Amino acid sequence: MTAVRTPVAAFAMRPDLPPLLFSGDDLRALRAVTRLDPDLAIADLDDAPAELLDEVEILITGWGAPRLGRAELDRMPRLRAIVHAAGTVKGHLDDAAWDRGILVTSAASANAFPVAEYTLAMILLAGKRVPDYIRGYAADPGLYGEDPDPRIGNFQRTVGIVGASRVGRRVIELLAPFDIDVLLYDPYLHPGDPILDAVRRVPLDDLFAGSSIVSIHAPLLPETVGMVGAAQLALLPDGATLINTARAPIVDQEALAAAVRDRGLRAVLDVTDPEPLPAGHPLRTLPGVIITPHVAGALGTELRRLGECARHEIERFVAGEPAEHPVTKEALIAVA
Repeated sequence: MTAVRTPVAAFAMRPDLPPLLFSGDDLRALRAVTRLDPDLAIADLDDAPAELLDEVEILITGWGAPRLGRAELDRMPRLRAIVHAAGTVKGHLDDAAWDRGILVTSAASANAFPVAEYTLAMILLAGKRVPDYIRGYAADPGLYGEDPDPRIGNFQRTVGIVGASRVGRRVIELLAPFDIDVLLYDPYLHPGDPILDAVRRVPLDDLFAGSSIVSIHAPLLPETVGMVGAAQLALLPDGATLINTARAPIVDQEALAAAVRDRGLRAVLDVTDPEPLPAGHPLRTLPGVIITPHVAGALGTELRRLGECARHEIERFVAGEPAEHPVTKEALIAVA
């Protein structure tokens, strides 16, 4: 009887990442189904042992992974799977992986959870005008005890979601327990998509005109660059809030700064272009803007969710089962 060969696996990411992404249980589970050196992480293929590149069948990638084009893949003739323990694979893969029939998976679905949680928190705080009260109370403690603006609150508020992406869908799910009406814009949705049971699908301009809080969750594509500009921002009611955790170029930053300055629009931005914004940029100084340094995605303990997702994909692959979160070449162009 022929013995089943245990596949060789290797980390290809920043050297500090494996212990942050993978718990002790995850590493033990990976070593039970693969031959993996948990202390070795390849950041540069030129520094990797030649015998490892000759034998590796499963590459576990993450932030800081080396570029994997045709020439690099030629150095790994036995490679059958690239399991990405992070979100998008656009930064380190090209078509060569799919052309060679290599399975590619991503933990983007796992990374959607913290981004959606961040978004939910910002939606609820914006509806309650908490950022305004924080700024106002810090400047004038006498504000304490004043009658609040009668327009604040989240009861029967309308929130617009731009993009039924993984994150957009998760945000819609998290909003379900609240007394909030949700509008959705996504031109690529199939009419029978079940997400439509929880929202009202509308054109982009109608979404902006009908929402007091708008959250961006579209992918960055040529057709989405500048999709939210002065015309859309002008449709928002006074005091509305725009939240962007997707990609900065989707929103015209100059138009956004003008709307904040001239109309009192509020904005919560976890992404900017460039990152970080230069000192003195209007969005840094305008009182209606909150900027966080790209922290909506997985951080700290949340990284373990990405590692757990990658571990499960590897267990399925070794067992001959289909991937749960495959990334196809065709789908790659339409994801964030």
